[in-house]
Amino acid sequence: MKSLSVLELSKLYNINRQTIYNHINKGILSKNSDNKIDLAEAIRVFGEPIRKQDVKETVKVDSPNSAEVLLLRQQIDILKNQLDDAKDRESFYQNQIETMQRLLEAPKPHIPTSIDPEPTQAEQITEDKEEVIAMPQKEPDTSENKRIPVPEQVEPEQPKRGWLSRFFLPNG
Repeated sequence: MKSLSVLELSKLYNINRQTIYNHINKGILSKNSDNKIDLAEAIRVFGEPIRKQDVKETVKVDSPNSAEVLLLRQQIDILKNQLDDAKDRESFYQNQIETMQRLLEAPKPHIPTSIDPEPTQAEQITEDKEEVIAMPQKEPDTSENKRIPVPEQVEPEQPKRGWLSRFFLPNG
C-alpha cells in the first residue's frame, strides 16, 4: 500500500499534525521503518478520507483573470499600437515620396522616332527655335594644338626573363 508522511496525512484528513503524533505515541497509530504511515493503517484509525488524495482541484484555464491571459492581452495591445504607428509612418513616407517625385519631374524632351516620317507642327516650331538658339560653329583656329605625327622608332621588345635569369645572364 501507499505510505504517507505525517504532513501528507494531516492534509489528507484535515487534522492537526500534533493529533497524529499523539495517536502514534499512544500506540493507536503505527509507523513503518521509514517513519511513514501506511494508508491502510490511517484508514483503520481515521476512516475514509474526506477527499481522495488522487483527485486534484480543478484549475480554470480560461478564467479571464488569470495572469497569462492578462499578459497576452497587454502584448496584443502593444503590438496593435506598434502596427498603427508603423502604418502612420508608412503613409507619411509615402506622401513624402510622392511630393519628391512631383518636385523632381521635369518636362521630358520629345524625340522624334523613325516611325513618324512627318514631324507635327509643334515639333517643327521647336526645331526652328533650336536652330535660332544654336551657336554658329567656329572656324578652325591654327593656334590650337594639333597632333604632330611622331616617327616610330620602335625597338624590338626583349623577351621576358625569369627571376634567376636576371642574375645569371645580366646582359643578355
